[in-house]
Amino acid sequence: MAGNSQRRGRRTASKKGATKGSGGKGRRSLAGKGPTPPAEQRPGHAKQRAARARAKKAAAGRPAARRGGRGSSELVVGRNSVYEALRDGVPATTLYVQQYLDSDDRVRAALQLAGDRGDVHLMEAPRPELDRMTDGLNHQGLVLQVPPYEYAHPEDLLDAAAEDAADPLVVALDGVTDPRNLGAVVRSVAAFGGHGVVIPERRAAGMTAGAWKTSAGTAARTPVARATNLTRALEAYQKAGVMVVGLAADGDVELPELDLLDGPVCLVVGSEGKGLSRLVGETCDVRVRIPMPGGAESLNAGVAAGVVLYEAARRRA
Repeated sequence: MAGNSQRRGRRTASKKGATKGSGGKGRRSLAGKGPTPPAEQRPGHAKQRAARARAKKAAAGRPAARRGGRGSSELVVGRNSVYEALRDGVPATTLYVQQYLDSDDRVRAALQLAGDRGDVHLMEAPRPELDRMTDGLNHQGLVLQVPPYEYAHPEDLLDAAAEDAADPLVVALDGVTDPRNLGAVVRSVAAFGGHGVVIPERRAAGMTAGAWKTSAGTAARTPVARATNLTRALEAYQKAGVMVVGLAADGDVELPELDLLDGPVCLVVGSEGKGLSRLVGETCDVRVRIPMPGGAESLNAGVAAGVVLYEAARRRA
């Protein structure tokens, strides 16, 4: 009997024995893995491949975002210039002030304006650093950082007119290199209900601090678009049903006789000295001249654009 019980004990021990632990792996394998994802989200599933193909096709057919590009950052230097830029609402990111600067009325006023705006950072810097930043210009202890201007695309101006349910009224500048003239045109466009200004990317004035100041704040609500090629931009306007009217001293039609200003129009203004370039002049549907009984040979771009824009606004009223 004793021998039999010992054999049963040995058999029992040999059956169970000492087994290795699972380390919890068995328990984790029994845990749920959550709901089954949709077929479109399962790697390698046919429906996922089909969904990716549809997305790729849609992306290929979607037009690229239109951009006119960005200008370059700019520094305004000197106490008067910095004060006037802040007073006139020129966009700015940082006002650099020289360490241990002797304060005067202009410095205090500039600091007050920058503080009141709330979006201009004040930074103190040693004079050698400001000298380096300004390339040795006479900064008088004040330097204002102006951010790059965000240009619109020429077609954006037509979209703005469509949103207003109005015929487009746009001004394009050909060879105008003075930022003050650009600012004056922006101001006139805003005053007479225009939808924006188009400038070429090269050999033309851009939206600098000087242009902002001359626009008297209207640049904040009047878009300026930049075209890689002005002639092609004008041709695109023509395809969209916009009449391109060039201003020229030797134009075929006098302004009072022009009967196109109450419809979709792009007015093209050339430089005071050279007028319209050859290709731009040939692209225009009609060239118009402003009668000048006083005998002046030409008007600067800002004045010429203002005269024609006033006439267009009068006819559209």
